[in-house]
Amino acid sequence: MSHLLEQFVGLVWNWPVVVLCLCGCIYFSLRLKFIQLRCFPHAIQLLKGRYDNPNEKGQITHFQALSAALSGTIGLGNIAGVAIAIALGGPGAVFWMWVVGLFGMATKFVECTLGTAYRTIDDKGVVHGGPMYYIKSALGDKFKILSNSYAILIALSAFGAGCLFQSNQAAAALYQNYQISPWLSGIVLLILAYLVIVGGIKRIGKVASRIVPLMCFIYIFGAILICILNYELVPSAFAIILNDAFTGKAAAGSFIGVVIWGVRRAIFSNEAGLGSAAIAHAAVKTDYPIREGIVASMGPFIDTIVVCTATALVIILSGN
Repeated sequence: MSHLLEQFVGLVWNWPVVVLCLCGCIYFSLRLKFIQLRCFPHAIQLLKGRYDNPNEKGQITHFQALSAALSGTIGLGNIAGVAIAIALGGPGAVFWMWVVGLFGMATKFVECTLGTAYRTIDDKGVVHGGPMYYIKSALGDKFKILSNSYAILIALSAFGAGCLFQSNQAAAALYQNYQISPWLSGIVLLILAYLVIVGGIKRIGKVASRIVPLMCFIYIFGAILICILNYELVPSAFAIILNDAFTGKAAAGSFIGVVIWGVRRAIFSNEAGLGSAAIAHAAVKTDYPIREGIVASMGPFIDTIVVCTATALVIILSGN
């Protein structure tokens, strides 16, 4: 089973998908004149709730929507994923993760703006949105098969990468360090997840808005502490990343290897172009879809630029 999943992941995360996501984020950045950078201050104001209006349509705030989206990305590729990128692509892969992270902010802006613009709200006030909705609404019924296919595949992806992978890693860590039975870990995670999910997007947003910031703070604080204790090595760590990014003297053996591993891990980590974040962001309370796109663009920045960099520095400072 494990071998089959590895083959499937290798097939999906190959050149076509990577190149498509990379070209898309570059196109959106140029076409929108780097809106992710121009509107960065406005995104901060939106997250602070400056423009929140409880009378606008939706179910959760901007901050809750971003937290809900980040809850599914932070941890997925920020720790082991960065280690894999450095091991196979060398420290220079981190630089290309930064580049793709910055460009990916534009992709996230586009997909979440569309997800909010073409969302639907049922009679009970529950919001439904995401690529499966805006593909059909914007392109018409002739693309219904595409929207249906996406809905099925994103569900399977969430089940595999989001549920199986993360719960497996958590259970393995608890067993290795504290000898806690994987069955017990699985049951506890199942109960906790059920208690959150059964409350719908409102409860997911509330829980995520409390857990995700705390999780990021603890993780980044730990990384900063390690950097402070080894402050004399930090400049050298950044120099290694920048030098290796262009020399190609990494484990992958070539400049292309460095780039492709950085690009793959960045896309996998922040999910820019995969459309999953648009599902969470569509539930936001706003009548201005572009606002939510601006908020969503912060996702790749936090995920790839901040958290992945923290992981990379710790790994490089360790000397392993």
